[in-house]
Amino acid sequence: MTLLESEADLRDCYDAPNETVQKKILSRLDRHARAFIGLSPLVMLATAGPEGADCSPRGDAPGFVRVEDDSTLLLPDRRGNNLIDSLRNVVQQPSVGLLFLVPGINETLRVNGSARIVTDAARLAPMEMQGKVPASALEISVREVFFHCGKALIRSELWNPEKHVPRSAFPTLGRIIADQVAGVEAAALEANLEDAYKTRLY
Repeated sequence: MTLLESEADLRDCYDAPNETVQKKILSRLDRHARAFIGLSPLVMLATAGPEGADCSPRGDAPGFVRVEDDSTLLLPDRRGNNLIDSLRNVVQQPSVGLLFLVPGINETLRVNGSARIVTDAARLAPMEMQGKVPASALEISVREVFFHCGKALIRSELWNPEKHVPRSAFPTLGRIIADQVAGVEAAALEANLEDAYKTRLY
């Protein structure tokens, strides 16, 4: 087995990026990035802490991630499982990576920067949904931002409805957890999840 253990090893296996690819990396949110974030209902949040890296989906109505200025984003922390993995990581190590997706568009937007957790009522109030204000938000200072080509999404055919997996082809989350955790009843958990999806999204 051959391992690539240095940047020099990597460069021996890959071509150098062309000039345009290098120059497209910006240090500020331009009008195209702002517009894409305004259309995006889903972002993947990558963090890292003492226990390693973590990636978590964040979703809501398009534009739920607020652009405060050309170098600052505000990402609300909606109700979840209360493990607060991402937040615990940010407290320890503020570097974050964001991947914004827009349904029907194969290109994605990548934003890298540093985050801190804010609870200012005046900043959280505008992100209220269904009468619920998020407990906190991530204030993200942008370090670099760039659009990523659509090859991955094209290869995956993510937006192709003909490729969608029938729900019956995979167990429900209640069934999975019941198989993994002793003493949990699938039917009861599924009923709780169904109610949570309807009444406790926020």
